[in-house]
Amino acid sequence: MQTYELIAPCHFGLEAVVKKEIYDLGYEVTQVEDGKVTFAGDAEAVCRANIFLRTAERILLKVGKFHASTYDELFEGIRALPWEIYLPKDGKFWVAKASSVKSKLFSPSDTQRIVKKAIVEKMKEYYDIEWFQETGASYPVRVFLMKDEALVTIDTTGESLHKRGYRTQAGAAPLSETLAASLIKLTPWHSDRILVDPLCGSGTFPIEAAMIAARIAPGMNRGFLSQQWQNLIPQNIWQDAREEAQELVIPDVQTDIQGYDLDADVIRIARENAKRAGVGHMIHFQQRGISELRHPKKYGFLLTNPPYGERMADKGELWELYRQIAEAYQRLDSWSLYMITSYEDTERCIGRKADKKRKVYNGMLKTDFYQFLGPKPPRKKRPEKTG
Repeated sequence: MQTYELIAPCHFGLEAVVKKEIYDLGYEVTQVEDGKVTFAGDAEAVCRANIFLRTAERILLKVGKFHASTYDELFEGIRALPWEIYLPKDGKFWVAKASSVKSKLFSPSDTQRIVKKAIVEKMKEYYDIEWFQETGASYPVRVFLMKDEALVTIDTTGESLHKRGYRTQAGAAPLSETLAASLIKLTPWHSDRILVDPLCGSGTFPIEAAMIAARIAPGMNRGFLSQQWQNLIPQNIWQDAREEAQELVIPDVQTDIQGYDLDADVIRIARENAKRAGVGHMIHFQQRGISELRHPKKYGFLLTNPPYGERMADKGELWELYRQIAEAYQRLDSWSLYMITSYEDTERCIGRKADKKRKVYNGMLKTDFYQFLGPKPPRKKRPEKTG
């Protein structure tokens, strides 16, 4: 089976999380750059990466890379690539995205036009035809220009991998599913420890945590563009990958995952989302304010995405909210607190410096992931041997 270079774009600052996920799937990571991780894999890897990766945004198949500082160089470079390996005669292909950073070629529309024209010329030459019906499967091309180097890829995913299929409604400032999963993986949380999101909104943190605990593959119940690529990926490979995902699910895993919000409508949405994700029975959602947050269990996790202030006219209101979070945290003996926010006074509100702080982009917004660590729980005693 042919080996490809596959690229997993991700949130800036979370490349190490994606790298570990790819390693855990059994593939060799060949390069880690800002916002993307490259790895080697065959057709099976395309299927398994799309179905199993929780933290990547999509899976791109690399067609080639070359220098292009003029449109002539771009045209010739694109035409020289082996498009006949990837595109069948009836394939529908277009340039879905063209981006440019620190490059002489900066116009997305001109880049898209030149790339499409060059692919058509190469395909006309290879198939010896003048007109392409484009009635078959879709092969969206993505081109990235960085310092005059053109990276050319085909998108295997279609709708972004954060589209798990369970969130048909969201709150005012939803956290993407891939970002939520990445942040959970940055914590030492395991399914035997309590996890509470006191500002859960549409439930993304609790739902992603429950899916991790139950080993529910995030792409198990959705489709991907490359499912139609019968010239490259036989259907039985997709079927095998989905069966593998189904066999790994632990439907009866015991967890204590909770989500609170003051808005009753938002809690209703969160419950519906969790049910669609197949984890409704694993999460306790409740209409409840932060001031009411208390819990008898020890060594738990508070994990939340509070408002950052963009929609709050009164900064005093934001300070009060963060002080409530701090007071709730102080009441929870031995717990850890994890927050993603761009609010600059977070540490002052909490009353201490974060043990760890990691820069993360939430969309285009630069935020920090604050980690206030509680003590580790004592190790469980091993049962004594008898006899």
